[in-house]
Amino acid sequence: MEWQTLAVTRIFDEQKAKDLYLGYLGMRLDWAHRFAPAGPRYMQVSKASFTLHFREHSGDASPESKVLVHVGSIPALFDALQAREYPYCKPSMEAASWGR
Repeated sequence: MEWQTLAVTRIFDEQKAKDLYLGYLGMRLDWAHRFAPAGPRYMQVSKASFTLHFREHSGDASPESKVLVHVGSIPALFDALQAREYPYCKPSMEAASWGR
């Protein structure tokens, strides 16, 4: 039996979520769905083998959750993000006893 992890994250503004995950982080929108025309959005984004689900549904996926993502090269990701324009986030790296 193979197990797979899927994180479901709560969003409050579909366009801001798309700006961050699709625009800034360079992920792909795989699909989006509404169960009713005026209902909340449910969608999936991905990059390489990493997949996230987003829901606007009240009561789903606490906004205070965390997701740990392993990436191949933190310095390369940091440089790529620093080169992009995004008004709400400019990451920084700090030296720690275990590395940057």
